[in-house]
Amino acid sequence: MSKETKQILSTDGIPLEESLKKAEKKNKIKAFLLVCPLLLFLIITYVFPIGEMLFRSVDDKMVTNMLPKTYKAMENWDGKDLPEEDVFKAFYLDYKILVEAKRHGRLATQLNYEKNGFKSILKKLARKQKNFEEGNYKEQIMKVHKRWGQVDYWRAIKRRAPAYTYAKYLKGVDMYENEDGKIVQVPENRRIHKLLWMRTLNIALGVTILCFFMAYPIAHLLATLPMKYSNLLMICVLLPFWTSLLVRTASWMILLQQQGIVNDFIVWIGLVSDDNRPEMMYNKTGTFVAMTQILLPFMVLPLYSVMKTISPSLMRAGKSLGATPAIAFFKVYFPLTIPGIGAGCLLVFILAIGYYITPALVGGASGTLISNQIAYHMKETLDWSFASAMGLMLLAGVLAIYWLYNKLVGVDNIKLG
Repeated sequence: MSKETKQILSTDGIPLEESLKKAEKKNKIKAFLLVCPLLLFLIITYVFPIGEMLFRSVDDKMVTNMLPKTYKAMENWDGKDLPEEDVFKAFYLDYKILVEAKRHGRLATQLNYEKNGFKSILKKLARKQKNFEEGNYKEQIMKVHKRWGQVDYWRAIKRRAPAYTYAKYLKGVDMYENEDGKIVQVPENRRIHKLLWMRTLNIALGVTILCFFMAYPIAHLLATLPMKYSNLLMICVLLPFWTSLLVRTASWMILLQQQGIVNDFIVWIGLVSDDNRPEMMYNKTGTFVAMTQILLPFMVLPLYSVMKTISPSLMRAGKSLGATPAIAFFKVYFPLTIPGIGAGCLLVFILAIGYYITPALVGGASGTLISNQIAYHMKETLDWSFASAMGLMLLAGVLAIYWLYNKLVGVDNIKLG
């Protein structure tokens, strides 16, 4: 004889299982509402800007919208020889509207990104086009400047026809799509971006290695000293955070210049003569020195927080079992600090790869990083599409390094204490 299971009710007469589900649902809603401000903050400050960068890096509608008649007339042009009269006429009509609206400067800037020399010939055309007669626009435009008779300039205009393009990403690695649709490298004397990418990686990796070798003994000393001494030294580690980054960088500029304190000391101890002072400013040396000093605390703190949790008795146990201090250190102590090493190296490397102010001030031509090039195109050339493309390439590179680190070491092994 089967026995019916008696349903358990809550104090208000609702089945307990149903009451628990309602309570759990309420808790989930409360938890979501609590994190909503943070989620909204991340969407506004992180997701939207990255989405805007992605859109801007491939958006090429500006030129298309400024020359609608020209691109309509160019649809049947094969690009082998100079376009026919209808293309020249359409370009004249589009450009005339831009001149009257005083927007022709934007067109000149955009087309100059595609091929150098457009600014001068478009400015000249703006001055001369008011005197044009009706008809025979091809001959009249070609008389303004000889470059209008070169097919390369018309091909450059046609290359800007698509509303969306990946040309900026190709430019970021010194490549472009030629008239035949093939992706080729730019001439050797114009290949600067690959060099900048490699220099950025080299400096970021070098700064990370230098920070590690300098921070490890400092963190070990902080973790093993008595509390009253370690607290005093910790203040020295944290002191740079209380000083402006710009002030610290300016200080290194004073210290490293040829007539600076460092050079004076080297001359005073007799390492070099006064006539052969080493150049430590406006080159890679200045970038390495300044960035290492500035980023050193970011390596010390994760290492210290992990080392502080390691019991000193472990080293004593290793020595009591017959290991030398060196063997005990590398077999017992060092493996336990790997989570802190991973956290510190990853933190310093990601900060170094996107550093901007210090390389801009002390790096010079040979110490410039990719972040400085992004800033240059944002402020000087106003090529925001190219700057956005390089910014996303830098972000993708950082994410790729993070993914590789996760595969080789594992993010779970990262600890900050």
